[in-house]
Amino acid sequence: MSLQLVTPPAVEPVTLAEAKAHLKVDTTDDDAFITSLITAARTRAEWLTHRALITQSWIFWRDGWPPDGFELPLPPFQSLASLTAYDLNDTATVLDASYYRLDAAGVPARIGWKEAVVPPPSLRQFNTLAAQFTCGYGAAGSDVPEPIRRALLAIVADLYTHRGDEAPTPAAALALLEPYRVMQL
Repeated sequence: MSLQLVTPPAVEPVTLAEAKAHLKVDTTDDDAFITSLITAARTRAEWLTHRALITQSWIFWRDGWPPDGFELPLPPFQSLASLTAYDLNDTATVLDASYYRLDAAGVPARIGWKEAVVPPPSLRQFNTLAAQFTCGYGAAGSDVPEPIRRALLAIVADLYTHRGDEAPTPAAALALLEPYRVMQL
């Protein structure tokens, strides 16, 4: 199983202006650096919560044909573009929606097989299924829940203060992110 980013977020959940106001920085000297910290903070928050914050598209590669279906990572789920199976000759077959059920409301979203569905013959062992999907809270930073945005600002401030040092995620940020963390079993 692996994830492949197709379309990254077009914006960040917090703007440079918001981050600079939080940091009490009023010059443009560190704008590029602060912008990079915003991206780093989002990436860290996504990793900690197992969520996508801003709209982005991914391919989730699944090995084998899981008899009970499978979960799609990175909630919140927005849409499924395609579900493709690959045979031993690496021939791709896009599966019709009549093959599967999509539980889009679940966190995480799930794909299950409809009754009496038989997997296509001669499927390859690795990267058998490719689910291309879109996820995230929305296309704008304001779509991201405010506690997550506050956590991002705390992470940016910590990274800005401890530049060059390896620092753990601040406890305040972790506390703000905890309710949004997707538990993985």
